[in-house]
Amino acid sequence: MIVTVTLNPSLDMVYKVPHLVVDDVNRVAEVAKTAGGKGLNVTRVLHQLGAEVTATGLIGGNIGRYLTDQLDETGISHDFYSIDGETRHSIAILHDNGQQTELLETGPTIAVEELLGFSQKFAKLSMVGDVLTLSGSMPPGVPKDYYQKLIANTDKPVLLDTSGESLLVSLSGDKKPFLIKPNLSEIQDVLNIKIDEKDLDQIKAALHNPLFEGVEWVVVTLGGSGAVAKHGANFYQVSIPKIKVVSPVGSGDSTIAGLAYAISQGINDEELLKTGMVTGILNTMENRTGWINAENYDELYEQVQVVRLDRHV
Repeated sequence: MIVTVTLNPSLDMVYKVPHLVVDDVNRVAEVAKTAGGKGLNVTRVLHQLGAEVTATGLIGGNIGRYLTDQLDETGISHDFYSIDGETRHSIAILHDNGQQTELLETGPTIAVEELLGFSQKFAKLSMVGDVLTLSGSMPPGVPKDYYQKLIANTDKPVLLDTSGESLLVSLSGDKKPFLIKPNLSEIQDVLNIKIDEKDLDQIKAALHNPLFEGVEWVVVTLGGSGAVAKHGANFYQVSIPKIKVVSPVGSGDSTIAGLAYAISQGINDEELLKTGMVTGILNTMENRTGWINAENYDELYEQVQVVRLDRHV
C-alpha cells in the first residue's frame, strides 16, 4: 500500500469567467470543486493507476467533511487526523483567454497536541504502507523540520515533494528521503547557485553536492525538456515527446504518483523514470488537476526515452 500525506489540504475551487472585472461583480456560470492539495493530487493519480493507496493528513471542519465525502464517492481510502480548525479554500479564476488568478488561503493553525496526534497516526500507517509520499506546504503551527521528523521515524521509502526551507531542512537530517523531485529552480534555491538547464555536466555537478548524499533518487524535472535523474552513482537523461499542453497544474504531483507506483512495483531504473514522466505528461493533457487518461499511457510510454549518462562530471 502507498500512503500519501497532505498536511495542508484544500477545497480547490475553479471559477471560469470570460473577463475578470476588478472592483465590480463577476458572475460565474461554471464552477469546479475538487479535493485538493498536492498529496491528494498524488492520491487520485495513484487510484487511477489501480494502486492500493490511503490518503492521510490534517483535516477539519465542514470543508474537511466535504473533502472526505468526495473521496468516499470516488472510492479512495483515507485516514485523516481531525483538527479543530477549518480546512482551507484555494481559488483559481480562469479568465481573459488563458490567464489565471489564484487566491490561496494559508490554512488553519495546527496545535501542538494535534501535531503529536498526527505523528502517532503516521507511525501506525507507515507500518502497513510500503511506500510513503510527503507533499506540499505546511500550515501555520507546523515547524519547518516536521517532514524531516516524519522521515526519521520510518524505515519505509519516502518520496518528498516540497521546496525552499522545508526541503533544505529535510535534506540536512541524518535520515534522508528516498526520493526527491525538485525542478531546476528549486535545486538552484537550495544550493544558492545558477544552473544552465542545457548543461548536463553542470546539473550533474550540482547533484554531487554533499546536501544530496544519502538520497537514493534525485529526479530533476525540466518541464518540456524532460528530466535529469541520479540514482546512487548512476545518472540518466529523460527525453519526452512534444504534446499539446492543456494545463500544467498538478503535473509534478502526477509525476510523484508515477514514481511512487513504480517503486512499489520494484521495477528497474529505466521503467521507473518512464512511468513517472508518463503520468506527469498525461496530467498536462487534461483540464482536471491530478487526473490522467490511462488509455493514452502505453502510447506515451513508448515515446519517452531514457539514456544513461557517463558518471564523471
